[in-house]
Amino acid sequence: MRSILPVLTVVAAILVLWCIAVVPMNMHLVADQAQRDDLVVAPDTPGARQELSGLGLSLRNAHLIPLTYTFKRPRLPSPHQVAGELYATTVEKKITSKRSLVYHGWVTLEPTLLGFVIGTALGIMLAIGIVYSRVMDRSVMPWAIVSQTIPILALAPMIIVVLGSMGIQGLFPKSIIAAYLSFFPVVVGMVKGLRSPSAMQLDLMRTYNASGYQVLMGLRLPASTPYLFASLKIGIAASIIGTIVAELPTGAKAGFGARMLVGDQYGQPLVSWAALFAAAITAACLVGVVALIERVLLRQMGMKPA
Repeated sequence: MRSILPVLTVVAAILVLWCIAVVPMNMHLVADQAQRDDLVVAPDTPGARQELSGLGLSLRNAHLIPLTYTFKRPRLPSPHQVAGELYATTVEKKITSKRSLVYHGWVTLEPTLLGFVIGTALGIMLAIGIVYSRVMDRSVMPWAIVSQTIPILALAPMIIVVLGSMGIQGLFPKSIIAAYLSFFPVVVGMVKGLRSPSAMQLDLMRTYNASGYQVLMGLRLPASTPYLFASLKIGIAASIIGTIVAELPTGAKAGFGARMLVGDQYGQPLVSWAALFAAAITAACLVGVVALIERVLLRQMGMKPA
């Protein structure tokens, strides 16, 4: 309970700030609609017009404030509007429907998982090479760091176009971008983990005349497991971000990125916000699965989960 309370406190604070921000963000839209519907009460005299929190509305029109939480096309949707849209597009829609976020979630999840596997495998191999090869440590590691300075929004369209010109489309290009974002945390975490054994432990392995492979499998890899899972939690979340970014320049018709584009292009912010929260919930679930695997594996290895 003590571990959950801080999280609930932060969530509650965010919801309160969100609800407060809904009023100034949507009031001018509600006021314009109210004027068209003759719902705004005109002041009796020019001197009687008072500003309501700088919104340019008369105090007599304070009754419009509740309408900001139910406006159909708000600039900032209220929490209950987003929750309602999520429920409508997950529970009330068939999972095969093109309007179901479950359907779009699966479309995004496939390249995310493939890219995560590719990025993890690449990251582990690079980390092993960096630890065992001074040449790779001095050459590959700086390039791996420099690669992360390139904005993914600029890189994603280039990768899509290049692979498309080679006839490679669909799942693989999005997976490459997901792998690009996920491999770096794995490299950094694995390098740190593989180098975590103390000099005394390494000397003991040399005393036993252990080969480099035996040191890797018997000492370095087990010692790097906690570091690896910490990196995997970051990597799996980064993978889904990479997939969504990859969906944006391709004009994808399915996936969370496609739903966000539909909401922006057709003036349906609830669609965009629902897709955004669905992506966040999916990422949280993926991180939770990795954390569960970590707990089970570390206990089997005799280690205490963090």
